[in-house]
Amino acid sequence: MSIQPFKIAIPQTDLDDLRERLAHTRWPNQLPGVGWNRGVPLDYLKELAEYWRTGYDWRKHEARLNEFPQYTTQIDGQTIHFLHVRSPEPDALPLILTHGWPSSPVEFLKVIGELSNPRAHGGNPAAAFHVVIPSLPGYGFSTPVREVGWGNLFRVAQAWAELMSRLGYERYAAQGTDAGSGVALILGMIDAARVVGTHITGTGAAFPFGPPISLEGLSEADRARGERFNKMQVDGIGYLWIQSTRPQTLAYLLNDTPVGQLAWIVEKFQAWTDPAAELPEDAVDRDQLLTNVSIFWFTGAGASSANAVYEGMQAYRQMAAQQSGDKPGEPSGPPSGVAVFAADTTIRSIFDPGNTIKHWSEFDRGGHFPAMEVPNLLVGDIREFFSTLR
Repeated sequence: MSIQPFKIAIPQTDLDDLRERLAHTRWPNQLPGVGWNRGVPLDYLKELAEYWRTGYDWRKHEARLNEFPQYTTQIDGQTIHFLHVRSPEPDALPLILTHGWPSSPVEFLKVIGELSNPRAHGGNPAAAFHVVIPSLPGYGFSTPVREVGWGNLFRVAQAWAELMSRLGYERYAAQGTDAGSGVALILGMIDAARVVGTHITGTGAAFPFGPPISLEGLSEADRARGERFNKMQVDGIGYLWIQSTRPQTLAYLLNDTPVGQLAWIVEKFQAWTDPAAELPEDAVDRDQLLTNVSIFWFTGAGASSANAVYEGMQAYRQMAAQQSGDKPGEPSGPPSGVAVFAADTTIRSIFDPGNTIKHWSEFDRGGHFPAMEVPNLLVGDIREFFSTLR
């Protein structure tokens, strides 16, 4: 049950190997005029890969990451890596933030300061949080994964409950995005006596294999979300079919070629960020994106996270089959809040047909990675939701 301090220290040989591989990439041809319709365009990826090789400074961002207190602990035989930033405010509420795919704790770097120390950022000190940000098993430095089963979000949520106990937090809040939203909601169910509330984003990804959305009777905003969801099911879900059926075959590509790993992640940042952004770096900081990709590369998390997605989708299918005849009802557990950003496909009348969710926010900016895209909006919504639950 010990908790060990952790520092990121990527060997120089790994950096040299990355640059060498990038320099000797075997580039494919591309048909003219296809743009992003068939994936990441060749010219764009060449330029980004060259910047990763010659312009991006990993050591600078490694040092930045190491400014945040980091730790590892063993839970149920698995190494769990996490950031733990305690607020200077003695009455701060503990908050565990969980990322999804294809991400890591790097996603939350821009919100840590305002959440943990609002006084220093011109905010109300009564809104402070002690911030805990774990890496999902199979992601980042919560690797390697040594046995099957860690893609099951129930097991992850049980590990997070244990982690918060080890940190001495007997009352805490949970927030998550993408797969992390599932972890947060499950935490609220299995640890309801301690979780004061759950705040989630990126929930559209939780129902990828459901039926197409009927657009009849929807508002203009919800119709746009429904159209995006239906289009995604037609031509944007290939990545999930591969990872949820043959992750090991994909693993050889992601583990051997950094350009393959780069393209696999960047394509999703282009598709899932604010619709007003033409390129990923128009929505998120390019160096922050490459720091996330670099962690996937250095830790081999492309392969292990693909296997986690496989296990998670197996559990999802089983749950969906068991609940196929159930009617929506009052959600169990503590109060929940949902934030829907511009690129999201979450529609309240479908996600919350009983109108039982107490806090529901919709924004005309941002996308699937709000902590990177619109951190101020996300921080404000988290503060507002938990303000009555402290």
